Order: sequence, then C-alpha cells, then structure tokens
Amino acid sequence: MAAEASVEQQPSMPPMPDQPPTPTKPSRGKRAKAALKQQRSHAAARTKDWLAAGDLDQVDLIQAATEKKQRKHTERLAQQERVVAEAHGRLAHAKMRTEIDGAQSALAGTLAHLGGRVAAEETKLSGMQAEPVMPPTDWEVNGFRHGKQAGRAAVLAAGGFGSLSVLGAAIEQAATGQPVILAALGTAAGYGWYLVSRPFAARSPQEACAPFSPAPASLPATLMAGPAGGAAPTVGGNVVMSVEQLPEDLKPFPIRDARTPDQLAQCVLLAARAESVPIVEVSDVQRQPWGWQCIVRVDAGTPEAIISKSGDLETKFDLPTNGVRPQPIRARRACAILRLVDGDPFATAPGLPYRAPKSLSITDRFRIGTSVGGDPLDVSLAGVMGLWVAASGGGKTGILQALAEGTTACHDNITIDCDPHGDGLEDLGDAVRITARSNEQIEAVLLFFLVMSKARARLRAKLGMGKKWKPSVTHPAVTIFIDEFPKLSDLAKLLAFDLLLVGRKELIEVQYASQGGTTRYLGENIAQMMALKAVGPCKVGDTRAVFGDDSVREGYLPHKLSPATDTDPKDAGHIFIQGVPGKADEPIEYAIHEAPSAVLRQLATERLEAGLLDPDQDSLDGMQAVDLPEYAEATYDNDGNIKKPAPVRLLSWDQLLRLCDAQPAERGPLEDGAPRQAVEDSVDVMIKAGVDRMKTATLLAALVEHDSSAYGEMEPDDLKALLKAAGAGAPITLGPIGDEANPRGFKRDRLRHLL
Repeated sequence: MAAEASVEQQPSMPPMPDQPPTPTKPSRGKRAKAALKQQRSHAAARTKDWLAAGDLDQVDLIQAATEKKQRKHTERLAQQERVVAEAHGRLAHAKMRTEIDGAQSALAGTLAHLGGRVAAEETKLSGMQAEPVMPPTDWEVNGFRHGKQAGRAAVLAAGGFGSLSVLGAAIEQAATGQPVILAALGTAAGYGWYLVSRPFAARSPQEACAPFSPAPASLPATLMAGPAGGAAPTVGGNVVMSVEQLPEDLKPFPIRDARTPDQLAQCVLLAARAESVPIVEVSDVQRQPWGWQCIVRVDAGTPEAIISKSGDLETKFDLPTNGVRPQPIRARRACAILRLVDGDPFATAPGLPYRAPKSLSITDRFRIGTSVGGDPLDVSLAGVMGLWVAASGGGKTGILQALAEGTTACHDNITIDCDPHGDGLEDLGDAVRITARSNEQIEAVLLFFLVMSKARARLRAKLGMGKKWKPSVTHPAVTIFIDEFPKLSDLAKLLAFDLLLVGRKELIEVQYASQGGTTRYLGENIAQMMALKAVGPCKVGDTRAVFGDDSVREGYLPHKLSPATDTDPKDAGHIFIQGVPGKADEPIEYAIHEAPSAVLRQLATERLEAGLLDPDQDSLDGMQAVDLPEYAEATYDNDGNIKKPAPVRLLSWDQLLRLCDAQPAERGPLEDGAPRQAVEDSVDVMIKAGVDRMKTATLLAALVEHDSSAYGEMEPDDLKALLKAAGAGAPITLGPIGDEANPRGFKRDRLRHLL
C-alpha cells in the first residue's frame, strides 16, 4: 500500500496536444530582406573577384601576355622595315643624282654614307627578325594582371558616373510622359543584378596553378619560368636547392618539364644523382632564350666530372648533342656554370656595327663576337701575335675577315693579306694594302717586314717612343694576316717564325691561321708561344696542343663543335679563346660575327676611297742599315763566286707593291726649289756618266763639276739632306762597285721616279 501511495504522489505527464505547435514563419518582408542580403553578398564577392582578375587563371594570363609581346615585336619589325625602306629610297635617290650630276666628290661621299646606313639598318633588321619573342616573365605576367585590374576598375568607375546621367535623362523623359527609356533601364538593371547576384564560388589557387601542368601550345615548354630576378652580385650566392632538399620518391625527368627555378634545380640534381655526378647544389638559375643556365657545385673532385658525363646527362635531360655545356669557374674551383641548351644561344647576338673609315686606332678594342652568355668579345690587336685554329668548315675565313674589318677601319694601321692557297680576306680586298698569294710574293712581304721590325727596334729611342713603337698616322702599325699557314713554303715559315719573335714591340703583328694546332701543321710548336690563341671546330689533339694538356678537363671543348657543311653552317665561326687583352682566360664559347659579303665590299670601297696608308719614311730609311738574316743571303765559295743565289731579295716598298700588283701611292709633283733641282741634276750627271748608280761622294763630285756655284760648298751630309727632302730617303746599298763590295749611295731610277 505504501508503494502504491508513493506512486500516486508522482506528478503526472501533461497530456499531448492533438496537433504539435508549428514554428512561426518569418514575414514576407523579412524573407525578401534576407534574400537581398545574400544576393548583395554574392554580387560583392563576384565584383571583387572580377576587379582582381580572379576569373583569369595563370595559363590565360601567360597566353594573353605572350600575345601582347608578340604584337609589340611585330610593330617594332614593321617600324624597322619602314626605316630600311626609307634608307633604300635615299640611297636610290642619291644614285640617281650622281648619274645626273656626274661623279662629284660631295655626292660620292654622300653615296658611301647612305650605303653604309643601308647596310647597318639591314643588319639591325636581320638581328630583330632572328630575335625570338621571349615568353613573359613572372613580373610581366603580374604586370598584365595589374593592367587588367586597373582597366576594370576604370570601367566600373566610368560606368557608375555614366549611369547617373543616363538615369537622370530617363527620369526626365518619364516625367514628360515617355517612360520607355526608364522601363528599358529598369529591365536591364534587373537582368544585370540577376547575373552578378547569382551564387558565387571563388576559384581555388590549386585549380589555377598546379605544379608541372602542361604549358600552352604557343609557348616553348622550357621557357615558362621567369628569370631568377635581379643581378646576382655573388656567383652561386642565390642557392635554389641542395641535394638534401630532394624528395626521396622523385625520378629524373626531361628538362622540358621544368617551368620554375625550383623545378629546374630538381631536374639537374636528379639527373646528376642518377649518373653519379657529385653535384650537391644548384644556384643562380636563369632562364635564357635558348634554355637554362645555372651554377652547380660539386662536393668531390672538380667539375671535370660534369664534362666527362655530359653525354649521359644530355640523355637524362633529353637535350640534343652538345646540349650540356659546363664552364668551370676559376674563382670557385668547386663550381661551374651549367648551360642546358635546346636552341641557338647566339640567335639574338647583335650584328656587325658600322665603323666608318679611319674611325678606330689599332690600340682600340673592337667587337668581333658574342659569348654564349651574351657578353661581347672585344679585342685589340696592337702588339698581339695571334693563332686561329679551325678545321675545314670551321669558319677561319669569317674569323679573319671579322678581325680585318676592324684593322682596316683604323687610321694608324696597314693591313696585309697573305694566303698561299685560298682567297684570304676576300671581300675586304680593296681595303688591304698588299695581297700576296704566290710563294714569291709572300716571301718578299715577310722578309720586308722582318727587316722593318729590326729597323724600328733601333729607331724607337731616336723617335722618343720608349720601349714600344707608338702607332700614329705618320708612323702606322702593320697587321699581317697569314691564312693556311701550313701551306707556306719552308722559307716563308722561317721568316714568319722570326717575325713572331721580333715584331711585337715594333707593332708589326701577325695573325696566323691554320686547320690544326699540332706540330704536324705548324712545323714548330709555336702554339704555346702565342699571346692570343683561339680554336674553333677541331680535333681534341688540337685543343690540347693550343690550350695545354689539361685544357679539356678545365672546360675548353672546341673539339665538340661541328664544322659547316655545304647546306648547314652548324658551329662554323664558334671558338674558345685565350689571351684577349683585358679579359680573363675562361673556357667560354664565343660566336664570331659574320658580315654579309656585300656589306664587307661596301666597307672596303669606302675605306679605299678614304685612302690607304704606306709605311713611314723613317722605317723605310732605317731598313737600309739592317743586315739580312743569313738564310736570306747568297752564299759564296772561297774564290768569292756565288755558290747559291739569295732565295729572296729585299725589295723597296714600291717594288714590293708592284710585285704584289698593288698600286704605289700617288705622290704629288715635286715642287720647284733646291730639292727638285738636286734630283734633276743628279739624274743628268748619271745619264752623262752612263751609270745607273753612284756613291754619295762620287755623286757630289759630279754635281760640283756640273754646277760649282750650287754645289761647290756642299758636304756629303748636305747632299743627303737635300735629296731626303725631295723624297729620296737615305742612301741605299748599291751592290759591288769597283773594289767595294756594297757601298751606299743613290740609284738613278729611284731619283727619276720622284720627278
């Protein structure tokens, strides 16, 4: 009972209603207000994303920025084509005026100037046409995005201000009973609000830019990444990745899949690890028009390991042959510049600059080429003996022409061309003072300048020049080009070798060219004696013979270059070089600028019209007191009879010019006065005596007898000074006269030539 009582006392549950209560619905106004708030949120997010160009993904931006760069490049080409057309028009007009008015000197000078401008503008156009349009860098892509953002903000602002005036006009029209415009505006505004207020979800960053995503078809895959940014002041200072940072599960992949510096570093480290190359760090990554460049560091041995494994690395990177080009860095023994090349590194190199006649000095530097890294190759040939080695098809002719293009533009240099087998400097022939092709011509030229170099050594102190000959218009330097050196005669090789030993200080420098650098080609081991030496496509033995036994390990690889064929220039004109004045010796590949033949011929014509130089009279006079080398003299038996005639004869300058079919310098008529009278009287007395030469003392005695009033008080030195003033120079050796073997005096024909 107690239990029942306790149960009865518990409170009972309230009875359940017949129908559960329903929540109170918000009013229609509240629902409309909430919907409008949600729509405003969507509209604001969509507008903000549109203003930030969030609807454009990375690929779209790259594509649009590329098209913009292409348009600008096309416009620049069109502008340069108009400049070239204008230059051609001016040249044609000048030629027409020349034909009408005759060959006037002023018009001829204008014609030459306009021809040079046409050549320069065409060269510039060719360079621009060969220049590839670089894919946009990250900075340029961001700049394009910011431009889009600014443009859209301007559109929004202009639309807002413009809508006020349109709305005012529509209200005014509605007030006058014409509500059509207002109704149309209302409909358009409603539809616009519907478009921007729809549910909106922003694009995720992962969707916009996934790593290793395929490149757009319009862009080269290896050129997608932007450059490392800014100039790196320290070589190898901007470390991108080390081997410790490599994920364990990655495998080597082709270089074309690398789009960023990080990916490029991964590609290099993975390939090196697969081929057991001890590269542990990649830094200073740069994208180039032809591929990639970076600094790599090894932790064992030297970068020679990269050179020896370059073929295997090319396979890992999927690059063409010679696509891996390492360049050890002298300043950091463990480091090398690694260039991964899948294009032409020299496609954007500038063309030959226009150099007016007499615009340079032989002591000036002038550009002849460009390095694989884009740096200029500037040389000065003053007092520099050079050796240029390249196999057949290696571009020796183009190299020598690039050098001679600079020397023939100098106001203080004489250019000489010797080639026993080919055409030598070819298109620059008009600007060359002497062209020697036969053995007789070449031997005479080399003997002449060998004797001149010895004469200059004795003249420097007298002329106040010090320890080296100082070039000037009145005392010019001489640059001799010898192509196909192995094909010279034995005597010419001996003369050229002696000139190598004594010509440098006297600014009679020689540039030797050969198809090989070994003693088989050069006869003597002269390659190591050269101050300046360059090697193009060749055999590996030539590389070692010219640059040294360890040169291949140090990164000198001209033997990996390919000579030209009839249809493919390949690596013709590409060289490795040492001894450039003012430039450190580094194993860098250079390409020599090759100018079109028509341009070189035009330049040669201009320089010929401006006048070519002859040696100074001081050097010519000084040669008379110099003994010939023993091997160039005749030999006699004990009775004084000639046993073997001289293999080569020392000629005068005019004789040398005639031997080589060169035009002697034009001399103005000898003016009336004491010098001319002395020459005329000297010729007359020799004719009356029936001789073609006289010793100085004998000539003076004959002149005193001829006219004692004019010559009676003279001494031999006075007569020498008088004839020198007339242009006869110092007394020369005359050969045997009477009991004297080789006295000095004057020859009749040499004096008569002055008249």
